[in-house]
Amino acid sequence: MNELHRLAHDFFERVWNQGDERAIDEFLSDQTIGNDPHFGTGKESFRKQWKAWQSAFSDIHFEVLEVVAEGETVVTRWHLSGTQDGELEGMPASNKKVSVDGVSIDRIKNNQIISGFDAWDELGFRKQLGLVISKEA
Repeated sequence: MNELHRLAHDFFERVWNQGDERAIDEFLSDQTIGNDPHFGTGKESFRKQWKAWQSAFSDIHFEVLEVVAEGETVVTRWHLSGTQDGELEGMPASNKKVSVDGVSIDRIKNNQIISGFDAWDELGFRKQLGLVISKEA
């Protein structure tokens, strides 16, 4: 496993699965940017949103399924699961389980994520929580 593969695995394991807030300082720069406006720019903005997710899903788990790295870019395919046992975006705890897949494409510099792009099944996630109702044919 090369350095970028290890970084990707460690990020998901320590930051998300172990809930290690100190690891945020290790893996993100002060200016880390991403495509999700809720997570904002920089590690402090990320930390705020991360705390909300940790509070909403005490059993949140990211299973890293695949990592591909080239140059400064690492692509991680993952599976997210958890139970919404806390408030999320104003929605009280539902105790509903979620299970969705996603991909993160991150640029790494000096062993920190400096930019990220996440593509995931947010619609499926919201449907599982009952935030979006689908019409069945």
